[in-house]
Amino acid sequence: MYAAQCPCRDVLDLLANKWAALAIGALESGPLRFGELQRRLEGISPKVLTQTLRRLEDAGFLHREIFPAVPLHVEYSLTDLGHSVSVPLASLRTWVESHLHEIT
Repeated sequence: MYAAQCPCRDVLDLLANKWAALAIGALESGPLRFGELQRRLEGISPKVLTQTLRRLEDAGFLHREIFPAVPLHVEYSLTDLGHSVSVPLASLRTWVESHLHEIT
């Protein structure tokens, strides 16, 4: 992981991104549509949310399902891999919330 060319760094870079970690957390309770995710992740722009979701899908953490309707209905959900990484990310979020007062 400490080697300059280690592919682990790309995965760590993705998961250490605040929006990616928060998107995974938002999807722990089940599938959400784009607009629902954007409302849940206050402060994220549509462009950044789209980029984040694409990166997570490309890495295998998210599944994007398109339902044929007018207008199109798209839902995002965690894959098994996404659920497995949500556990340590939830622990990190819990740690941050409980120690925030100690961090300056």
